[in-house]
Amino acid sequence: QMQLVESGGGLVQAGGSLRLSCAASERTPGTSYMGWFRQAPGKEREFVAAIKRYGIITIYTDSVKGRFTISKDNAKNTIYLQMNNLKPEDTAVYYCAVKADGSDLRSPIRYDYWGQGTQVTVSS
Repeated sequence: QMQLVESGGGLVQAGGSLRLSCAASERTPGTSYMGWFRQAPGKEREFVAAIKRYGIITIYTDSVKGRFTISKDNAKNTIYLQMNNLKPEDTAVYYCAVKADGSDLRSPIRYDYWGQGTQVTVSS
C-alpha cells in the first residue's frame, strides 16, 4: 500500500514562508493527481491545491492563489507546496493525498491515500 510522508511544517511569523514536501513510497499512476489539504482545529478538511502526475495541470483554492505554489519532482515521487506571505488563517495540519484521476479534486473523500500530516502554525 502506498505511503505518503509529509515534512517541512513549523512555526513562522505572518508574512513568512515555508516549503512542504510529500514523498510517495512508490510511483503513482500516470493519470493520478496529488493534492494538498489542510485542517484547522474544529474545522473540516479543506482543499488547498492539486497537481497532475504528468503534465502541467494545477489547481488552487481561491484563498491561496498568488501565495502558494504546488510543484512536483516525478523522479523523486515527491510534490511540494511553497507557501509565501503566510497568514494566521493558514494555520492548520497540512496533508498530502493521492487520487487516481482528475475528477472531484476538491473533495477529500475521493482521495485514495493520505499522509500523516505536518503542522503549520503562523503567528501574528
